Order: sequence, then structure tokens, then C-alpha cells
Amino acid sequence: MSCGGPHATPCSEVLAKVYAYIDGELEETSYTEIRVHLDECSPCLEEYGLEEVVKKLVAKHCGHDTPPSDLRSKVLSRLEAARADLRIREAHAE
Repeated sequence: MSCGGPHATPCSEVLAKVYAYIDGELEETSYTEIRVHLDECSPCLEEYGLEEVVKKLVAKHCGHDTPPSDLRSKVLSRLEAARADLRIREAHAE
């Protein structure tokens, strides 16, 4: 996913850090870089919104229970596939 516009922080880097951003686990400079990118890039902002909603739904419905191990592997596999696709798109855009 990329809007095609130039950004100080590449879309792939933003999406790779989106969970840490949502959880507030980034240092201040990284947090600011991600926030600026999300303010400029509507495709990444849409993805961030989706990621945040999914994470909150899982937390709400699973409570403190550990999610099934196959759910985690499926989600991680799909995220990695999306990141690989994004890297390919960004390489072609350059």
C-alpha cells in the first residue's frame, strides 16, 4: 500500500510499526514520524484504522484469554504477505 507520494518515512516502515504505534511502545521520535506519515498518507491511515479496530475487537472478545495459536500464525502470515506486496509496489514506483 502506498499513495505514491514521497514521505520521510516509507509506507512499509509505517505498516511494520503500526502495532507498536497503537500500543504506545515507540520512542517519541518514531512515534512522531509515524503520526506525521499517517497524517499525510490516507492509504496508510485507512490501514492503521483497520488494524486498530481488529486489535481492539480481538482484545474485547478474547479478554485475557490467549488467542488460538492458529489465529496468530494466520494473521502474522497475512501481514507478512501484505508487507511483501507493499515492498514490491514501492520498488516499482521508484
